[in-house]
Amino acid sequence: MNRVNQILSHPLYRQALEKTELLEKDREFCRHNMAHFLDVARIAYIHCLEQGMDVKKDVVYGAALLHDIGRYQQYEAGIPHETASARLAQEILPQCSYSEEEQRQIQEAVLGHRRKDKKQQESLGLGGLLYQADKQSRNCFVCSAREACNWPKDKMNEGIQD
Repeated sequence: MNRVNQILSHPLYRQALEKTELLEKDREFCRHNMAHFLDVARIAYIHCLEQGMDVKKDVVYGAALLHDIGRYQQYEAGIPHETASARLAQEILPQCSYSEEEQRQIQEAVLGHRRKDKKQQESLGLGGLLYQADKQSRNCFVCSAREACNWPKDKMNEGIQD
């Protein structure tokens, strides 16, 4: 997991993570922090194994760690966070020993992690894993802010899912 640790220690990654944490410090809804990133990584990797996909663990983790890293730019400048996150990934990944193909794969997954078409998501490989894991990582069934949340009720997790 050396490459994953390179992402975690990258100055641009650290800066983006700190900015988002600061902007979300009083947020009552789900946060976009390291706990969320690691939950998404672990769930995505479990799905990867269960589905017999040929995606390296550090590629899955890299995508998960980067998928919401641009969230602060959405708050500050209105840039969709998936776009901002993909741009940050484009700057970070070349310095973390990922191949050009892996960089492309991760950036595409980050850009597509919010696509709503379930059928389309199922065919998107790493992007589909990221989409599923991102949604499943949210524990709506025990959230104290659930009633005020702007997620549609049909998207909320009512319990632990397969």
